[in-house]
Amino acid sequence: MPNEERIALFLDYENLALGARDHLGGEFELKPITDALAERGRVVVRRAYADWSYFDEDRRMLTRAQVELIEMTQRMGASRKNAADIKMAVDAIEMAFSKDYISTFVICTGDSDFTPLVLKLRELDKRVIGFGVRDSTSKMLPPACDEFLYYDNLEGVEPLPSRDTSSGSGSGASGDKKSGRGKKPGKTSVKDPAQTPAPESAAAVADEEESEDATREDTKQPDLAVLVAQTVSGLQSSQGGEVTASVLKRTLVRKDPTFSEADYGFRAFGELLRHLADRNVIELSEGPAKGDPEILLPETGNKEEAFALLRSVVDELSKGQESVPLSGLKDQLRRKEPGFSEKKLGYRSFLQFSRAAATEGVIALDWSDVDKDYLLETAGS
Repeated sequence: MPNEERIALFLDYENLALGARDHLGGEFELKPITDALAERGRVVVRRAYADWSYFDEDRRMLTRAQVELIEMTQRMGASRKNAADIKMAVDAIEMAFSKDYISTFVICTGDSDFTPLVLKLRELDKRVIGFGVRDSTSKMLPPACDEFLYYDNLEGVEPLPSRDTSSGSGSGASGDKKSGRGKKPGKTSVKDPAQTPAPESAAAVADEEESEDATREDTKQPDLAVLVAQTVSGLQSSQGGEVTASVLKRTLVRKDPTFSEADYGFRAFGELLRHLADRNVIELSEGPAKGDPEILLPETGNKEEAFALLRSVVDELSKGQESVPLSGLKDQLRRKEPGFSEKKLGYRSFLQFSRAAATEGVIALDWSDVDKDYLLETAGS
């Protein structure tokens, strides 16, 4: 592993947490970022900066992810933001000089104040990757980085489900949607009884339970196929070169250190790969070394059938309404086709799959500031 990237991860946590809450309607999760980095190299430093008295629940999540928490407690009336920004910048520059083996710095923030830090790190011959919530990221920061990834587009980050309220008021479109994507177990919020949605009908609950049971019956192998296809797709886009079995196995272990092919009933990783190749999840070809085959995603993965399925579901749901929200649409596709997964086609998220369908003219896809969600229509409707 002498040529792999050594990565230092720096999180401007207040910027990320507030951005996720205000613009995505849910809690910030670290796993989508660490999964994306696992495809790019080995993360050797993880630090997050904030006044942690404001983020008590988040501390537990970050500690479980082996993130070093840098406390920036401030006196009443002092600027917490500036203190955290300065400390994070100083630590990054110090690390660039003291730890030569770190080749890549990951700066997680949308704050343009970090642009000079990014430029200085690149001047010191360090690669810089940025992460930020799209609607809270300054336009100055992404062009300064070697690579910038929007948190909204990462695998595992889903748009906030749109929910109808009995009040009909549009004023709570963004401020009251704090219980959406990424809600962590054990977190509860006190709601006004007047705003509590009415219980779902018994038929709707039964349908939902039936769908969950059907999904639960076949979770093991589909999850494995999705995990491998998603990881191969990520490696192909981030590295640009061939993906071998050894690289894939190392990346899977980075994503989940407990990963073992034995848990899926395989005696060796090669046996697992041959099984997935037989199911047309991946393709195997001769690699640079014996016993280390190159792994590819199938050139054609029934993409046209998947697009046709999307169009038919959108067409059915749009009857009686102008458009269909993206949130919850994937579940509707799975009700009609239980084995559907966009990741088996090489797409990293359902949003990316929907964008591809829009590019092909299958559906129309537009963002709605009112609904805070993407809306779909059948093309030409």
